[in-house]
Amino acid sequence: MALKKPAPAAPSSDDERRLARDLPGLLSALEAADPLARRWAARDLTDHPDASRALVERLGIETEPSVSQVILTTLTRLGDEIAVAGLTECLRSEDAMLRNAAIEAMKQLPDEVAPVMEQLLKDHDPDVRIFAVDVLESLRHPRVEEWLIRVIAEDPHVNVCATAVDLLGEVGSERAVPTLHALKARFVDEPYIQFAADLALKRIAQG
Repeated sequence: MALKKPAPAAPSSDDERRLARDLPGLLSALEAADPLARRWAARDLTDHPDASRALVERLGIETEPSVSQVILTTLTRLGDEIAVAGLTECLRSEDAMLRNAAIEAMKQLPDEVAPVMEQLLKDHDPDVRIFAVDVLESLRHPRVEEWLIRVIAEDPHVNVCATAVDLLGEVGSERAVPTLHALKARFVDEPYIQFAADLALKRIAQG
């Protein structure tokens, strides 16, 4: 009886990772039907600075959270202008997990995010302005206090100012004191602003 030759095994995701790991191959794998193949591609694209645009585009349509997370990690490591633009665009997302992950990613890129921060803090959408203040929470940049002072001095939205004054209570110095008093005068009928500003002033006074 003749022996049947076994059919060749279908390539696994690990096989796909071993094949065509140059930029064209990785970009092709980034569009694969298999989420594992997309995840490996997104991870390996860390070594390809020219991949930022493709990663940003994929992030906009990606439905698998684990792949989105790896894309965000790779964009953070690349950290170029296109990558930062892609991360900031996530602040407009209705997906809270994606939005929060982008905020955490931006916190790791203080020098790269700084050039777009003023624009974000003046965005027409108050939610985006609030998320921008959230980025400032752990952004290790020398202008953080300056940006927060400007927010509480100029922003017309009470919730944006409330978010900023909360953070000023943690990072503010004597230079914030006049603006905190002005904020109290501007939102005299807002109990939370009064409370948060007083708390910030107390913490600053205590050093």
